Amino acid sequence: MDRALYLAMSGGTQVMNAQGIHANNLANVATTGFRADFEQARSMQVNGDYYPSRVYAMTENPGTRMERGVMIETGRDMDVAIQGDGFIAAMDATGQEVYTRAGDLQLTSAGQLVTGTGLPVLGSAGPVFLPPLDALHVGSDGTISFIPQGGDATQTTSIGRIKLVNTDGENLTKGNDGLLRTKNGLPLDEDNNIKLISGFLEGSNVNAVEEMTEIMELARRFEMNIKVMDSVRQNATASAKVLER
Repeated sequence: MDRALYLAMSGGTQVMNAQGIHANNLANVATTGFRADFEQARSMQVNGDYYPSRVYAMTENPGTRMERGVMIETGRDMDVAIQGDGFIAAMDATGQEVYTRAGDLQLTSAGQLVTGTGLPVLGSAGPVFLPPLDALHVGSDGTISFIPQGGDATQTTSIGRIKLVNTDGENLTKGNDGLLRTKNGLPLDEDNNIKLISGFLEGSNVNAVEEMTEIMELARRFEMNIKVMDSVRQNATASAKVLER
């Protein structure tokens, strides 16, 4: 009886963890460049200085879905989307190089090029800073061109390139902040074959219908575990009454 209660309890806990993964995916269905997380459950044996007679359920996140999202036309010069595979390199709060598909670029008051969430965008030589300007354009190869403040189209100047990288999805891991990092912690080399398209953003690759279906299925599993625990309680109560007689 105690085994049944433990299995139902651990199963319910892991179902809640799985719900968290799918709920996070669904919450980011409209987040630019978001990559959905996979979820799977498997049995895990309890090992120790005794006979391994207990097995519990474990939910894990085995990876991230790397399929491309839909292209959304915005017409904004500082919005860029990657054509095909690849990532834009940025820098997180700790100074580590991270990777994203979100190309909603912004300029700070200090002239620094950042992502929509405020992360510094990296160029070939580090973070990108721009002087006062009237217009900015990002080329298909990541080259940043601008018209100086008070200038005209004949004074268009190039100032480096956005660092674009590419690697197999298995070499990357996604953190709680939604950003991708290399598993070995080392930065990736720049890839000159990656192309950008200006005036577009890549949407999330989350399938809302699929996520809702999984959430409803997990809710039924959680209810089943609760019913098992309730049955164990009822059986324990009935057994106690028999012993009292």
